[in-house]
Amino acid sequence: MTIAIGNDHAGTAYKFEIIKLLEELGHTVVNFGTDDTNSMDYPDAIHPTANAVESKEADFGIILCGSGNGAQMTANKHQGIRAALCWNNELVALTRQHNNANILTIPARFVSLQQALGFVQIFLTTEFEGGRHENRVSKIACSL
Repeated sequence: MTIAIGNDHAGTAYKFEIIKLLEELGHTVVNFGTDDTNSMDYPDAIHPTANAVESKEADFGIILCGSGNGAQMTANKHQGIRAALCWNNELVALTRQHNNANILTIPARFVSLQQALGFVQIFLTTEFEGGRHENRVSKIACSL
């Protein structure tokens, strides 16, 4: 799979570890985030990440910022994106199973690195259940 990743300065350290994990698992990673800890505006990294997922250049996305809120809000402005802010394993699994999320949002200042790495593995290995959830997911995007 191809995974797009985007982050602001608060998510840089976690991003490098996530990229290492993804590459060890055999995935291709496209890095749209900052590679340092100098303050930057998260939309500058999140919009390109969301564009890559929305256009199918990437299968999934992972975005990180301090609280995760700004990154998630930015990504969800894109019609084809379902970005989910997750802070525990159950939320990660449910957002894939029930919401068919295509971007995982990690609040880097509120979870440990080990938790974040676990979230990535759960997100990428959990399937959308479809069925009764399919109709609900199809109603998420706004009509243009």
